[in-house]
Amino acid sequence: MIEVPPHHLPAVPRWFTPGTPGPGSLPEHVAAVGVGRWWADRALDPRAVAVSCAGHVLLRGDAGSLAPDLLAPFARSHVEAPARFLPVLGAAFDRLVPAERMVYVHREKTEPPRTPRSVTVRRLTPADAPALVALGPESTWIHDSWGGPEGLAASGHGWAAVDRGGRVAAVACSYFTGQAYEDVAVLTAPERRRERLALACVTALCADIVARGRTASWSCGRDNRPSRLLAWTAGFRLQREYVQYVTGTPVAPPRQAARVSA
Repeated sequence: MIEVPPHHLPAVPRWFTPGTPGPGSLPEHVAAVGVGRWWADRALDPRAVAVSCAGHVLLRGDAGSLAPDLLAPFARSHVEAPARFLPVLGAAFDRLVPAERMVYVHREKTEPPRTPRSVTVRRLTPADAPALVALGPESTWIHDSWGGPEGLAASGHGWAAVDRGGRVAAVACSYFTGQAYEDVAVLTAPERRRERLALACVTALCADIVARGRTASWSCGRDNRPSRLLAWTAGFRLQREYVQYVTGTPVAPPRQAARVSA
């Protein structure tokens, strides 16, 4: 597929349903924040489109319009697509692994847990970007959807447990932001686990999301029991289940196609 500027696509609702919890808010996030990419099978009158951000891809439209090599840009990604795309996805990559996922919606108000006196739970500020970097390379995924640590720190959509030395012990953020739902992600430094810091950050973030007139959602793998337990404890309740597909290496090299200019 070729990358296209958002204004080259027809109205987003034709392809993606606004106001959807979980990864359904990804297109709205990309449109509002500007982090991510839009794709189409052709620049004019596209028959199939996709939107990608932080390694996640939503694919919609006519599966019959796509040859396998057109999907090469989505290698090593997590793809959500209707079942009609499975044949072409399977032909495009050396492996296609289904992953059962669950989407929760925040339904129950919960009280914030007690945290150590040495820790303050507060909104991230631009000055916290170096502390996010200090979490290490295994933690970069938490700010990928905001374009990096600076983007998340300045977004106003992140809350963290910060110790007296300014180090981030845990962080929760709105990973994908939509007009109705904000999908939550959370990370705790390995050495600070079992202190309920993640729950404290999520509780603060959910209150912030409510104050914006939106609802928090939560997406995780069915086999991720710690994440499911944290979601339930924080007041999230199951909304739906779906299957995501993890792609491997492209079977055929991508076609040479220039990006459509603005």
